[in-house]
Amino acid sequence: MKRVILITDGDAYAKRTIDYLAHKIGGTSLSYLADNPMTADESAIKAAIQAAPQEPVYVLLDDGGVPGVGSGEKILQSIAADPEINIIGALAVAAHTQNREWSRVSFSIDQAGELQPFGVDKEGVITDELGRINGDTIYLLDQLDLPIVVAIGDIGKMRGKDRIEIGSPITAQALRIILEREGTNHG
Repeated sequence: MKRVILITDGDAYAKRTIDYLAHKIGGTSLSYLADNPMTADESAIKAAIQAAPQEPVYVLLDDGGVPGVGSGEKILQSIAADPEINIIGALAVAAHTQNREWSRVSFSIDQAGELQPFGVDKEGVITDELGRINGDTIYLLDQLDLPIVVAIGDIGKMRGKDRIEIGSPITAQALRIILEREGTNHG
């Protein structure tokens, strides 16, 4: 059973950051299948997960702002229903969505790297939403029984505080927490 971490972002910054962190922390990034919105189909994503040489497998999903169940969330549903895939956690990435989709989260990591009970916005700034985040491609996270959902701002950005040049510390911390909670200690 392949261990997967879901990431609800698929833009160029997220792809570069997850590639970098997969190399640094360990695992396989499927960023080459990500897009904004997703164009890869469910079977291609699931085949790539099973073929991944290292775990965890980082799967980037993005609806590109489509309200409700978009292409990224259809893939999310398919992955969650697959008995050969074990989703060990998710990074719920904040977005400025007009339709205000939201999801409950275990906690957030703000742009200073502090764990927070409140949500965060795209910049990684704390919001007044206790235990939830507004974003894109997160509509279905609430319906899944995921062990941990960590909310963060925009991957690779957050006003420069998550740049690759400084090690993408916010995203790295979120991934490490998911791995630690699963009982695996990486990097």
